[in-house]
Amino acid sequence: MKLKNEDELDHYVLCHKCFTLHKKMPIHDGAKACCSECGAILYRYDTRLVDYGLSLSITGLIFFFLANIFPLVEVDILGSGQQITILKTIYSLFENGFYIVGIFCTFLIFIFPLLVFLTNTILFLLFKLGRGVALSKRLLLLLRLVSTWSMLDIFLISIMVALVKLIGYAQIHMGIAFWSLAIFVLIDIYIVKRVDLSELWLLRKRTILQKELNDRN
Repeated sequence: MKLKNEDELDHYVLCHKCFTLHKKMPIHDGAKACCSECGAILYRYDTRLVDYGLSLSITGLIFFFLANIFPLVEVDILGSGQQITILKTIYSLFENGFYIVGIFCTFLIFIFPLLVFLTNTILFLLFKLGRGVALSKRLLLLLRLVSTWSMLDIFLISIMVALVKLIGYAQIHMGIAFWSLAIFVLIDIYIVKRVDLSELWLLRKRTILQKELNDRN
């Protein structure tokens, strides 16, 4: 198949599993388009995703700040207790001279997760208002770059593995931040892993671009 120009690429979608090329077809609200070869979901359209995404993004930000303010766990070994927090963990890496590891951790478990949820919050708010043609495009491109680098889920698993190894040697008390982090990771998995970027681009087209076109007419 030969395309006349790059603009025609907007009318096609590639299956992320079997890489079969499909021409985009208009679908109604609440429907989804599937691959004709493997049955994988190509794209979907659901206007309720705007409200769900906005509420979940704001909720995720709240739990993110709770996870960073309060202690994750308190470890008591032979009467000597120590509280562990995310920011304290990052600070201890720099304090002990592990600067490269500290920089990676700062970005992977603090800056990138925060940036992803801030970006999602602004995006869904723009979708809700039907505004920000240029800004929404830049935010979607930014989200494409940083979403894969948010690794708080791996950090949470690492904490759980470490706690399992310490069970026989110390008394462990889970803090508010641990459960806040667990809830944040679940929200992150739903928004980042389940909601594909193509759906957000489609929402942008159906909300912001469509509203701008209606206003011109």
